[in-house]
Amino acid sequence: MKSAPGALLPLLKQYFGFTSFRPLQEDIICDALAGRDVFALLPTGGGKSLCFQLPALARDGLTVVVSPLIALMKDQVDALQAAGVAATYLNSSLVPEESRRRLRGLHQGEYRLLYAAPERLMLSGFLADLQRWNVRLIAIDEAHCISEWGHDFRPEYRQIAELRTHFPQVPFMALTATATERVREDIVSHLKLRDPRRYVASFNRPNLTYRVLAKNKPYDQLLGFLRARRRESGIVYCSSRKAVERLAANLTEDGVKAQPYHAGLTPAQRATHQEQFLRDDVRVICATIAFGMGINKPNVRFVVHYDLPKNIEGYYQETGRAGRDGLPGECVLLFSPGDAIKQTQFIEEKTDPQEQQIAREQLQQMVHYAETAACRRVELLRYFGETFPVESCGACDNCLAPRATFNGTLAAQKLLSCVYRIREKSAFGVGLNHVVEVLTGADTEKIRKWGHEQLSTYGIGKEHGRPEWAAIGRELVRLGFLRQTSEKFSVLEITREGLAMLKSRQTVMLTKPVVAAPKESQRVGDIACDEALFDRLRELRKRLADQLNVPAYIVFSDVALRQMARTYPTSQSEFARISGVGEKKLREFGAAFLGEIAFHLQENPRQIFADDSFVAPPAAPARASLGDSARETLRQFRFGATVAEIARARDVTTSTIYGHLAEAIERGEPLAADQFFTVAELAEVAGAFNRHGFGALGPVFEALGAKVDYGRLRVFRAIMNARARES
Repeated sequence: MKSAPGALLPLLKQYFGFTSFRPLQEDIICDALAGRDVFALLPTGGGKSLCFQLPALARDGLTVVVSPLIALMKDQVDALQAAGVAATYLNSSLVPEESRRRLRGLHQGEYRLLYAAPERLMLSGFLADLQRWNVRLIAIDEAHCISEWGHDFRPEYRQIAELRTHFPQVPFMALTATATERVREDIVSHLKLRDPRRYVASFNRPNLTYRVLAKNKPYDQLLGFLRARRRESGIVYCSSRKAVERLAANLTEDGVKAQPYHAGLTPAQRATHQEQFLRDDVRVICATIAFGMGINKPNVRFVVHYDLPKNIEGYYQETGRAGRDGLPGECVLLFSPGDAIKQTQFIEEKTDPQEQQIAREQLQQMVHYAETAACRRVELLRYFGETFPVESCGACDNCLAPRATFNGTLAAQKLLSCVYRIREKSAFGVGLNHVVEVLTGADTEKIRKWGHEQLSTYGIGKEHGRPEWAAIGRELVRLGFLRQTSEKFSVLEITREGLAMLKSRQTVMLTKPVVAAPKESQRVGDIACDEALFDRLRELRKRLADQLNVPAYIVFSDVALRQMARTYPTSQSEFARISGVGEKKLREFGAAFLGEIAFHLQENPRQIFADDSFVAPPAAPARASLGDSARETLRQFRFGATVAEIARARDVTTSTIYGHLAEAIERGEPLAADQFFTVAELAEVAGAFNRHGFGALGPVFEALGAKVDYGRLRVFRAIMNARARES
């Protein structure tokens, strides 16, 4: 019988190229085939989609997938069709003629899977069609969207519950990658799941490294990070559309191909930018954290949060877009307490008091995560109700480079005493900022109004600045000595533990705040392989994908390419053992990739790999920022202006402009020698430098008979110096 568990593995290999299931997948699939309702929480990259895709292949009928994003529907359907699965989607991106063609196919039973948005499913005419299409399973993807306590609540998801009345005998499957216990109960309740089997996988993503960096000249921090990873692609999240646009433009100007992605762009612009990213034509996507992208690109190697996320659930899901293929991914958060103040201002604009309270609680948790000295993985998992078995994960900044601690007993006593004295005098509590102002002896209207300058704790904390006291206060909250309310006017309250500490004068160790990036760590989970062959295979994959008009990973994942570049398959049977090689992909792509591997082996020896370890490339050395004048020269040069034209426009000498460009190259800007010299000139100039060295330019200038001016010689020397540093 096709639906028997033993029949699932052949289907898994035939269509998806895998020989085994990931944790919980087989149990979830068997329950769905048995007609049971299922709730499944699997982390990003944990294989949620397969849980409803394989049942659709194991029996007749139609599986309906509720999805919130047009881009995500297209992405999944493209991947399924490439694997030989009859799947389609219906949404507003289709022209009427194409929609009618797909509807005809659904009426004729041509498809196994249909992706649609919740609002379309609830149209009366569409519901009537669904009831004629032999629906065997309804899968609700991104099910956390149904909960107000979730990080991405969508009111239209509430309508899905009505499907139960129209399809009382059809099993429901709710899937999400991120949900607290409260959100899980919301999902089960609102969807009216009937005695569902519940599956909650570990939230741990062992291949991801988490880091929080103190925000300091953030653009320079980001640019240095990207230049140290020139072959990798990733996502940068910002808090506003304006920041997204500015960042994408600046990165492009500085030689990093980037595009913006936010709700203010037209659907066509968003689709184009996402397609460019999926196809590796653009290396970086800059996006708003408030806009769900639905990115299904498996080889995203990094996610950078340029601004503070609003809550941990959103942060976790966004970081989860890195390393979906199981290879290493880096998650970096640039943190400044000032970002929390900006988020608080946004919260105050909400009109619903309950929404405000929820948002404040979530923001406090996010700030605590950013400032904690504990293992970040432990903190993330604890938020979702999971216990990490060890105290140190070895793959976050706090574990790799623990921050220094200091005896903060006196500081803690001063701050707690100040909180106590303020409430004792005024009979009400105040916020952290006011406590800090009292400690540092500020002269404010509120302090005078409430007589707090008369307190014994007024001005006793001048040894620390206000930011330091604020950080100490937040750490005392994390340690449980203080409690911070989440009402509109958040106030500090001393806990029982805080009072006990004051009375007993127990020692309190505090942590110094985040000040610098830790050393690069070993990348967990990478696959050691022949990097030269991997590059050749990536280029072949890109050419094939462009011919097929699909993203590169639809052809093969990076995991598959790395396995090819490690095992050097030379026959169809060996190639079929590569993860992700199903029957259709073996037929379509096997010969091309086997040929590329054979060509490589004709020119290069096989490499032998003892283990799967891989050390990340060292970060580029820190360089000073390029000055405004040089940056303007570089901008005009990149937009096609000649050196002479720039000099005339800016009313300076060409020597000055060449000096700007040489400086830019020294700062790591990628400019090529053929932009300044002909092929013949390059050979002659290189020979002169080889004979006379790269020090003084005078001997080189004279050896060339003054045919090449000093400005261009400076540029050539800068290019050669940059190459020497890279090697």
